[in-house]
Amino acid sequence: MAFPDSFITELVDRSDIVDVVSGYVRLTKRSGANLFGLCPFHSEKTPSFSVAPDKQIYHCFGCGKGGGVINFIMEIENLSFPEAVEFLARRAGIPVPEQSNDRDSQRRARMLNLNRDAARFFYEQLSTPEGQRAGEYMARRRIAPATARQFGLGFAPNSWDSLLHAMERLGYSPRELFEAGLVRQGKKGGFYDAFRDRLMFPVIDVRGNVIGFSGRILGDGEPKYLNSPETLVFNKSRNLFALNLAKKSKSGYIILSEGNIDVVSLHQAGFDSAVASLGTSLTPEQARLLSRYTDQVVLAYDSDAAGVKAAQRAITILEKLDLRVKVLRMSGAKDPDELIQTRGADAFRNLIEASENQVDYRLRAVTDKYDLSVDEQKVEFLKEATDLVARLPGPVERQVYAMRVASLSGIPTDAVTAEVERRRKRLLRSARQENERRQSRPERQAQPAEKELHYADAASAAAEEGLIRLLYLDPDLGRNPALPEAEAFSSPALGHIYAAIRSRLQQGEAVSTALLSETLSQQEMSLLIRLLQKPERLAQGEQALQDYIEKIRQQKELAAGNADLNALAASLRERKGYKGKDV
Repeated sequence: MAFPDSFITELVDRSDIVDVVSGYVRLTKRSGANLFGLCPFHSEKTPSFSVAPDKQIYHCFGCGKGGGVINFIMEIENLSFPEAVEFLARRAGIPVPEQSNDRDSQRRARMLNLNRDAARFFYEQLSTPEGQRAGEYMARRRIAPATARQFGLGFAPNSWDSLLHAMERLGYSPRELFEAGLVRQGKKGGFYDAFRDRLMFPVIDVRGNVIGFSGRILGDGEPKYLNSPETLVFNKSRNLFALNLAKKSKSGYIILSEGNIDVVSLHQAGFDSAVASLGTSLTPEQARLLSRYTDQVVLAYDSDAAGVKAAQRAITILEKLDLRVKVLRMSGAKDPDELIQTRGADAFRNLIEASENQVDYRLRAVTDKYDLSVDEQKVEFLKEATDLVARLPGPVERQVYAMRVASLSGIPTDAVTAEVERRRKRLLRSARQENERRQSRPERQAQPAEKELHYADAASAAAEEGLIRLLYLDPDLGRNPALPEAEAFSSPALGHIYAAIRSRLQQGEAVSTALLSETLSQQEMSLLIRLLQKPERLAQGEQALQDYIEKIRQQKELAAGNADLNALAASLRERKGYKGKDV
């Protein structure tokens, strides 16, 4: 059962896209009526994400994503259409009509309820005799009972089926537990608990839902940490441990660490903005998630070689979002937890205040690689250091660090500055040439910005876009009996958009991006938004319609003729026994 059009229309009217998007993206007015900001869906330093208040749509000129307010919430919150509608309805204070037939939404809600009940089960196990082992472990790690309650920590018993049977008593099936990643299936078809003899950390999203778990083994064995697999509600690359708590912090920055214990220890010590990635290196999706809540990130990674490598990678990802990045230098401790336990919260606070910005950190890493008393190594140092400085955006920043490099190497500042600017000009020239090459390819210009889509026949696709644009902007043209069937379209994506619009027009229903959001995929909606922004001959709508229809027919006949010729050529080659290249 679909939502009534009247409900969707009212919901969109009461969910101004500027207000909604501003909760995730810092928007500023740049030109005309549109607002611009850094795209939340891909990494960029120059704002290419546009919001049009008059049209109530968004469009990114960089990655091509676009749509209305419902699409935005679907994409940024990773929600289905019904869930995005419910999200906006709660925000606007509008009751939601029943959606009894939405199976995906029901499965998602059921899985979230199962995860919540599983988290309660794990928490309750701390009070059992077997759970005393977990209590002793937390005591050794100096995790206070109040902190354990704050994070909802729990214990998975060393049993094959304790959780399975407990959840079955609550009405959940083994198959539901398997789909949630809470049990595994044996070779003989039975199920057993996935988490056993582990300290359990519920992973809670920013809306307060338990979406997965991370379990740390209490004894010896591997893996040390076991995380939930990808499920309908859990994607580890799009979530961060403890962000539900850190988003409320007033510190002005977010501390990014590597482990769950580090995060718990930091919060207990008063650093309430600490988060951690979930068993992976920092991902671009996690970085964009961070950028919604802060403009400054403090990296508190382990001090070993793996931690240094992870910090370098994180810096590269974070700086693309124009986030200010600082890096802690932890000497005498391998991670934040050990530092706090051995030297106290004040020592960690002093480290934050003395932390290096990302340029200082990277320059020091380059310096540590070379022996500057050896001429050959000094030359290699200068090559790498000047390349690093040349990539800095501001001229003052480049000059300051050029002077630093000169001081470290004993080379005159003028010589280092000249080398930095030479390298920068070369970098800019290469970037400009690559952009010109990309833009000059006519076949690329004719293709949609959405990477998942491709036009097999660019000429026909241009006419198909025009036909869709006309019907959307002038619904009266939908009565024309000469309109082709969607099967005549060369692009399946454009054919699906056309069929969705034409179906609504044939039933006398209104057409809008909001009303099409449930029918079209995100890629198709982005494509629709992009093609709607192109100019159209509405004053001569009927003639333009006929022109587009004729072009689609001609290209279809041409494609059929080419197919016949290719078949004939293949037949002739086969008769002659020719196995070479096509002629």
